[in-house]
Amino acid sequence: MRLTRSHLAASLAAATVTVLSAALMVAMPAPATSAPTWAPADTAAIHPGVQMYTEGAQCTGNFVFTDSASNVYVGYAAHCAGTGAATDTDGCLANSLPLGTRVSFNEGGSLISEGTKVGGGTLVYSSWDTMDKIGTTNANTCAYNDFALVKVDAGDTGKVNPSIPFWGGPTGIDTNGTAAGDQVYTYGNSSLRAGLEPLSPHTGISLGDNAADGGWSHPLYTVTPGVPGDSGSAFISADGKAIGVLSTLGLAPLPLSNNIGDLAKELAFAQQHSGISGLRLVNGTEPFSPLL
Repeated sequence: MRLTRSHLAASLAAATVTVLSAALMVAMPAPATSAPTWAPADTAAIHPGVQMYTEGAQCTGNFVFTDSASNVYVGYAAHCAGTGAATDTDGCLANSLPLGTRVSFNEGGSLISEGTKVGGGTLVYSSWDTMDKIGTTNANTCAYNDFALVKVDAGDTGKVNPSIPFWGGPTGIDTNGTAAGDQVYTYGNSSLRAGLEPLSPHTGISLGDNAADGGWSHPLYTVTPGVPGDSGSAFISADGKAIGVLSTLGLAPLPLSNNIGDLAKELAFAQQHSGISGLRLVNGTEPFSPLL
């Protein structure tokens, strides 16, 4: 077909519109994602310290996290979704339930029943599962990186508050480790306590960091030692910063001590390997108060 002057003018006009449209699409920012709206701390059903059940096994939630898409997550210990013996502690050797496993948030769980379900979520990240898949071999990382994330169901995010019951906070992430004698604070919610909330908050004393493990763990003693079901619970410093996550109950050389994994290192590993964009800790809406 012969190209006439009118055809050429029409083609140029159409091309100009296309270029301008493309430029506008590039210049216009993507719609902003609204930040999560937190439930009031005194009525929130899902919070740090909530009981979490995974195929019948109970652990305690530690901190609340969010991402660039405003999804909401509750952290707990990776071994809470483990499939081996309770004594398995090496995340590079132990097996884990697959991502996508359902987890329920409960209150009032005891040895008699799992209490009342207050919400649900899905296991979306496990350090154990990840270390196995990427072939992690560092002994300290394998031994102490015990951290997982449960994505709260969209219909339950309005029940969440990031404040730690009784203590308040967290006020950020501790990156300096702990020295011998440092005061620490935690909120365990084992079903062995029969849902009695006055038994959940307790304090402890750091035994000092072990330089040999590269800062991955913090051994400590608490007024009442963490018991099965407390696994995953949060530990915070004297200024309310998140130190770590309860992983194991020490047997030797420090009987009845507790060992917590370093949250700063665990979260950095998750940020690198989870595929969750913008993953970050959420500070509490309530001020930290270290008074018993």
